[in-house]
Amino acid sequence: MKQTDFVGGFAKGLKVIEAFDAESPRLSIADIAVSTGLDRATARRCLLTLVELGFARYDGKYFELTPKVLRLGHAYLAATPLPRLIQPLLDHLSEDVGQSASASVLEGTEIVYIARASQRRVMSINLVPGSRLPAWCASMGRVLLAALPVSEARAVLERSTIQANTPSTKVSIQALLAELDLVREQGFALVDQELELGLCSMAVPLLDTRGSVVAAVNIGAPAVQMAASEVRARYLAGLRHLQAELRPLMN
Repeated sequence: MKQTDFVGGFAKGLKVIEAFDAESPRLSIADIAVSTGLDRATARRCLLTLVELGFARYDGKYFELTPKVLRLGHAYLAATPLPRLIQPLLDHLSEDVGQSASASVLEGTEIVYIARASQRRVMSINLVPGSRLPAWCASMGRVLLAALPVSEARAVLERSTIQANTPSTKVSIQALLAELDLVREQGFALVDQELELGLCSMAVPLLDTRGSVVAAVNIGAPAVQMAASEVRARYLAGLRHLQAELRPLMN
């Protein structure tokens, strides 16, 4: 790509949109400038442009995104067949095991949910398509990181903000790389209360007909109901079955 092909203003606008999240739904010009690294004048122009186009609203001090922004995410969900292929099987799996099931893809240092079938609230946050979690401590994230070459997986971990979410969280890069080695060897990831207390999650990769990992799918269960070993015994077969069913459909 030539430097003359890069539209800097467009890139800055996208950076401004990405600055809004669940913890920061309302931001001032100063907040955006700090979060994005843009100068205040540029941040102001980007925000006012979003307001003019209907993607944001402004109350005189704070900006917040409007539902129109959902069109951007919907464009991806509508354009790719993956969520449509996965959702019916995910619904069936979730009903069969009585637990929530999800599918996600890797995007930078995070996983992005592309489909979800929810039986009950397991996590403290409400997960829906478009939700993001750190890849390093999520079962689906570890499956997706394990599919990368070791050097790339290490690079993702080094760019990640790694912190102890619970007393069980693995926080050293060496420990996480060893965990990814185990995931590669056994073909699934099992995370026992590392992301959040009370949550145990198991994930397997989804492969296309060429054997490339294109997504991951998981089942999450309350840790108070069963030990991690029981999660494996109860749910791995169902995840493997879904994995096998989807593979011929993903070219």
